[in-house]
Amino acid sequence: MEKGAFSRLASKGGEIKVKVTPKAARNTVQEEAGQLKISVTTVPEGGKATRAVTKLLARALGVAPSRLTLLRGATSRDKVFWLD
Repeated sequence: MEKGAFSRLASKGGEIKVKVTPKAARNTVQEEAGQLKISVTTVPEGGKATRAVTKLLARALGVAPSRLTLLRGATSRDKVFWLD
């Protein structure tokens, strides 16, 4: 995936909803029906998958990971991030 491939979704002060698939074969970011679907190879233990999703989402949006804040879904496959 190219850095900033989904930069059009990166509006400051906006919520970004994602559907996560942990323990996938490879790391991918796709857009389906207006929602981002992120697959990560990391296991969902101790927040590892959430950290991997944050890094991958930041790369897809073309922003620094520190600009993303997890609002909801720390232990769920459905997550909502806030972009500062």
